[in-house]
Amino acid sequence: MNDLKRDLAVKVPPEAQAIMQRATAGLQNSGQAQRAARVGDAVQGFTLPDITGAIFRSKEHWGRGPLVVSFYRGFWCPYCNIELEALQETLGEIRARGAALVVISPQTAANSRRSTRVRGLQFPILIDQGNHVAAQFGLRFKLPPELIELYKGFGNNLPVVNGDDSWTLPMPARFVIDSVGIVRYAAISADYSIRPDPRDLLPILDTIAQRTQAVYHPKL
Repeated sequence: MNDLKRDLAVKVPPEAQAIMQRATAGLQNSGQAQRAARVGDAVQGFTLPDITGAIFRSKEHWGRGPLVVSFYRGFWCPYCNIELEALQETLGEIRARGAALVVISPQTAANSRRSTRVRGLQFPILIDQGNHVAAQFGLRFKLPPELIELYKGFGNNLPVVNGDDSWTLPMPARFVIDSVGIVRYAAISADYSIRPDPRDLLPILDTIAQRTQAVYHPKL
């Protein structure tokens, strides 16, 4: 991530950097990240299509084990793409602990198929058009007007990318939800350039697995 920040600092004009920094500071100062879903919260179940049109129902997976949920802004975001690759690298360790991983994105199914193909992903990207599930987690926000104009200048026309003209995005976030729908890990950032290491959630999955084992195999 640090290498990417340095590269972008050279490539992106200072006036554009200033607009992005103001937008990030505004979101940080809003306190929205502090009001989003936190550890201990009960999460409402969600139902979303994947890139093939198959329907994913979160409650079905909660019955099988913990669910790792990561929110992905889109293929146009270099920080997001680095994060997808890190999640793919960690996927085997996540599954070895009895958990499943899904990524939720507002972009269209066609664009999520592109992300899946280009990044060689082996976990589903779910299509959250309009960021309605992101809103359930407290993550949806509307881009300020000057950032909208900047994105248009960059060619990031979100109404086309997302098939939705709301100009909203999810804050980057990652959660571990246990088998009864309780948040056991939450990493949320109003700064899109800050992403946690996926390995940070592995101790949480270990703890959930140990508790589950204790329930089903109590000491005599």
